[in-house]
Amino acid sequence: MAFVFPPLPKPALPVTGSDDLYPVGRIFCVGRNYVAHATEMGNEVDREAPFYFTKSCHHLAQSGLTCAYPPGTHDYHHEIEFVVALGADLFRADAAATMAAVYGYGVGLDMTRRDLQAQAKETRRPWDISKDIEAGAVIGALTPRARFGEIAGQKIALTVNGTLRQEAVLTDMVWPVDRLLEHLSCLYHLRAGDIVMMGTPAGVASVQAGDVLEGVVEGLAPVSLTLGPAE
Repeated sequence: MAFVFPPLPKPALPVTGSDDLYPVGRIFCVGRNYVAHATEMGNEVDREAPFYFTKSCHHLAQSGLTCAYPPGTHDYHHEIEFVVALGADLFRADAAATMAAVYGYGVGLDMTRRDLQAQAKETRRPWDISKDIEAGAVIGALTPRARFGEIAGQKIALTVNGTLRQEAVLTDMVWPVDRLLEHLSCLYHLRAGDIVMMGTPAGVASVQAGDVLEGVVEGLAPVSLTLGPAE
C-alpha cells in the first residue's frame, strides 16, 4: 500500500552541541502556571490541579524564522515559556521518578490570537483556534538535562524590538516540572518526543508585523521570531 499523498515530514528540534535532531510528538501547554500572569488575565490559579491545552506538532516553527502574521486576528500576543522535552515514556509516574524521563529543556513562544481566545471564553467554547495556530509554537534548540543542571532561580525573559516585555524566574512556576509531569502522566501515556510548554509569566501583549521577538532562559539557547506581514 502507498499513501494517497506524501505525509508531512516529522517535526524536529536541533540539540545544542550536537548534530542530532529531537523528533517532536505531541505539544502540551500548561495554563496559568504563574500567579502574576493569571492575575493580569483576570483569573485565579487553580492549586488543586493544573490544566492544559495542546498544539499540533506540525504547527511547530524553528527559532530564527520569519513567520507571517496569522489570519483572523487583530490582537496577536506573545507568551515566553520554559519547555520540557521528554526522552522516555511516563505513565502514572511518581513525581520523584519523573525527572529521569526528561531529555532536556528549551525556550519557546506560545503565540496566541487573544481576541479569538476572549470570544471563546465569553461563549464557553474551546480555545483551539486561538492557540493551535500555524507557526504558533516557536521553540529554540534543546539543551540536554544534565548540561542544564537543576531547575532553580534561572531568569526567563522576553524582549520585543529590544524592549523588555516579560521577566520572571523559573521558581515562580506554581506547578514545578516534577509535579506537573506526575499529574500529566495520569491523564496520558506520555512518550519520548512529547513536549511540555510550562506556562508564561506576566507581561503578555500584542505584537505587529515587523516585530522581532527574542526570548531567553538562563543556561539555554535563546528563541527568536520575526513577524512578517499578513498573508
